[in-house]
Amino acid sequence: MPLTRLYRARKKTVGSKQTLKAIQRGQAKVVYLALNAEKKVTDPIQEACLMKKVPVVQVETMLMLGRACGIEVGCASAAIIED
Repeated sequence: MPLTRLYRARKKTVGSKQTLKAIQRGQAKVVYLALNAEKKVTDPIQEACLMKKVPVVQVETMLMLGRACGIEVGCASAAIIED
């Protein structure tokens, strides 16, 4: 399951603003994006990943991604900072 690595990560970002900052700072190792999130939220993150050559993992729903991050609500994106 692709979310196992995120679930076990020691340090991660949860949410689009924090994820985008981590990518721009060169801290993000892998980025997770929810497929059902709004494109206006995820597109800038995806573009930043392309520029910084950060791998992107697609997740079916925001709720699945949120639960993998340890929160009870959905989130559009997350990133692993440290495994």
